[in-house]
Amino acid sequence: MSGHVPVMLQEVLATLRPRSGATYLDATFGGGGYAEAILAAADCTLWAIDRDPDAIARGAALAARHPGRLHLVHACFGDMLESLAAQGVTSLDGVVMDLGVSSFQLDQAERGFSFRADGPLDMRMGREGPTAADLVNTLPEAELARIIAEFGEERHARRVAKAIIRARGESPIDTTARLAEIVRRAVPRDPSGIDGATRSFQALRIAVNDELGEVERGLVSAMRLLAPGGRLVVVAFHSLEDRIVKRAMTDAAGKRGGASRHDPASMLARAAPDFALVTPKALKPGEDETSANPRARSARLRAIERLTPAQVHA
Repeated sequence: MSGHVPVMLQEVLATLRPRSGATYLDATFGGGGYAEAILAAADCTLWAIDRDPDAIARGAALAARHPGRLHLVHACFGDMLESLAAQGVTSLDGVVMDLGVSSFQLDQAERGFSFRADGPLDMRMGREGPTAADLVNTLPEAELARIIAEFGEERHARRVAKAIIRARGESPIDTTARLAEIVRRAVPRDPSGIDGATRSFQALRIAVNDELGEVERGLVSAMRLLAPGGRLVVVAFHSLEDRIVKRAMTDAAGKRGGASRHDPASMLARAAPDFALVTPKALKPGEDETSANPRARSARLRAIERLTPAQVHA
């Protein structure tokens, strides 16, 4: 599938370990790169979810090449439990989630995700709900500053919010180029060379799509769906998502720091965890991949496996 380069593909396949006769879920179909590789790796059944109707439409050709094996579902991956149950699927042998924005979305100016080409200020992964333009033109200054600070980790969030309020008072902000210029003027030049608009654009995209809420819901749902021996493999691209993934997986594996030994709660017996960490530390892409695909640089892969009953009680 041209136009999209799946990140850490070999690491994903090696960790997921697709096998014939099993059933898997690509929870973030996107450009179809993972899906295509999983279908080629084993004679398995693959369900694929995406909230973007364009991604589902693009996937029709891949589904036609694998009749009866690839099933596309238009939905948010945070709703995978309900979406798959409606299809009669209640158990999976593996789930892969790529939390990055699809290259197709970034590269299409009309989708409004990127400041690198001018387009309408949209940023919706689906085609429903408020756009980024709605947010920047209607939210109070304090709320804009909170979103940009919390989701963009932008130190100058208050200055950016103030600049947006001032600019929208002159005329509505409805293009990516205008917003990017407003933000760049409000923040000091980054010595690392990162575009000054990067963090604010990330923040608005996360807010528009409720990305962090989706990640939390998706992780819980995926773990519920996993059959014993099944693996959840997640590739995250920024620290906010990776922290959520790390916390959810370490919690499920019973690896989070416990109570102090001086705390009476530490004397209580803990239930045996149902999961084990496959990756005690996040895997990172190799130098060859990051040289060929700079978008892979920030990728972090984490995985967890549901234990069999015998392993739980061993």
